Amino acid sequence: MTLSRQVLFWGIAFVVTVLALWLVRDILLPFVAGIALAYFLDPLATRLEKLGINRLLASIFILAVFVLLFLLLVITIVPVISTQLGAFVDRLPAYVTRLRSLIADPSRPWLARVVGEGFADPEAAIGELVKQGAGWVAAFLRSLWSGGQALISLFSLLVVTPVVAFYLLYDWHRMTTAVDSWVPLPYRQTVRELAREMNNAIAGFVRGQTGVCLILGSFYAFALTVVGLNFGFLIGLIAGLITFVPYVGSLTGLVLAGGVAVAQFYPDWTSILMVLGIFFFGQFVEGNFLAPKLVGESVGLHPVWLIFSLFAFGYLFGFVGLLLAIPLAASIGVLARFALRQYLASAFYTGAGGSGGARR
Repeated sequence: MTLSRQVLFWGIAFVVTVLALWLVRDILLPFVAGIALAYFLDPLATRLEKLGINRLLASIFILAVFVLLFLLLVITIVPVISTQLGAFVDRLPAYVTRLRSLIADPSRPWLARVVGEGFADPEAAIGELVKQGAGWVAAFLRSLWSGGQALISLFSLLVVTPVVAFYLLYDWHRMTTAVDSWVPLPYRQTVRELAREMNNAIAGFVRGQTGVCLILGSFYAFALTVVGLNFGFLIGLIAGLITFVPYVGSLTGLVLAGGVAVAQFYPDWTSILMVLGIFFFGQFVEGNFLAPKLVGESVGLHPVWLIFSLFAFGYLFGFVGLLLAIPLAASIGVLARFALRQYLASAFYTGAGGSGGARR
């Protein structure tokens, strides 16, 4: 098969695959979640298998422990988050009113300058900002709902996902061996190397960044609660969760916590600075210790590319797109770097063997 025919064949296969996924996007969530769960639990199952435990028993044991831990986490954390979230929504108008009065106070013109010279009418500006933020949150929730209607119910997600994860976890090695056998022999070694690079990128980022999120979320929640910030536990968890997108989590938490701190503590600048210092310290620890140690530099996912991927795939596929964004972004990055290496080594770039190159 010539190169042009190969490009045409794989191009058509790619388009058909994307179109098929887009058509069934509303039922993908439990299957994508099951695949992700099996992928990240496979190393543990493999390790237990090497210790002499049957693969079937290892798969059942791992999934049972995971489900129990997940249910325990839900029972422990969700009521607290729900209570704080409801209270935060109830208190939000009071916080906005407090911030409006502080900015509009003529005895503090410097505060209006800090917020922005363009805020000629601080009350209207903050009101518009809150309105836009509420609209963005509502649109995001609608996207999650429309993209997460796996068989039109949450029940299907809770039931289908463990079943899919179990079968995939049990048959993982057989499936990967079968897929490997389908690869054309002349390109098998190259495809294996690319697959290993994709696996390292995906696993390195997701597992590492998950650890960063858990550590920072726990730190923010505990530290803000100790300082006495209202809804500090909720804000800390949100900041830690969004830390999955580099820099966005800390910035979001800083804005939320800073606004609540000003409305709650002003003019007690000590408490306000302590709240801000928590996020600066967290960002310092993340950038200098956690991210280099847990994520590393070999992942190859630039923050801008990651943010774009999350927005793009989330827009196209809803919540399923958010789950797929990082693996697809990592895979596309690996393929793009491979294509660039091929281009830089080709005669088209070097001009070797060409007859029409530029002459001095």
